[in-house]
Amino acid sequence: MRIAVVEDNRPLADGIARAFRDDGHGVDELHDGVSANQFLTQETVDLIILDINLPGKSGLDVLSSLRRHEIQTPILMLTAKDTINDKIGGLDLGADDYMTKPFDLAELKARARALLRRSEKDIAKVLTFGEIEFDVTAREIRLHGEQLDLPRREFALAEILLNRRGHVISKQQIITHLYGAGADVEDSTVELYVHRLRKKFGDYGSCIKTVRGLGYCFRETS
Repeated sequence: MRIAVVEDNRPLADGIARAFRDDGHGVDELHDGVSANQFLTQETVDLIILDINLPGKSGLDVLSSLRRHEIQTPILMLTAKDTINDKIGGLDLGADDYMTKPFDLAELKARARALLRRSEKDIAKVLTFGEIEFDVTAREIRLHGEQLDLPRREFALAEILLNRRGHVISKQQIITHLYGAGADVEDSTVELYVHRLRKKFGDYGSCIKTVRGLGYCFRETS
């Protein structure tokens, strides 16, 4: 799954992101309300963990904007505030869950899993591309019926390419998906992961197209 963590406290955001990446999820980190609103209205994610107290644009404003755009992605709100009115305000605007800082990371992950399970009924369980199968629920990628043993970041790369098949994804978007926003990672690292994934996809490796000067796109060969 792809999770967006919107939190201006960078050490906290990094800690949350690391915990979910260790479980095999792709994580995008954002640290202010303006960039978060722009990103989340253009990109597709499976869960949003959203702090209320953000610079530029509050989490409640971001939440309201997303729901106005009819983006129904599950949203778990984080806040240092602990009043009934704050909770009611977020829930009334369309938040799906609410946690007050400080919180236990294990509980955050459990609540996130619950929200992801709840949303799974609205998405395809298995995406099929020729002989490639992406089992969203089991988080498995199979080729000719055999599970591919992909390291975490190769799996995350495959996930974003398959979920956004037909769309060009820039190297910077891939870096952000694999490592988090602001990561100092060379483009050559992405090229290496793409090379490895093409080899593991066998005959379907040619479906990962290089779009010169723009990025990569998964497009089935007719």
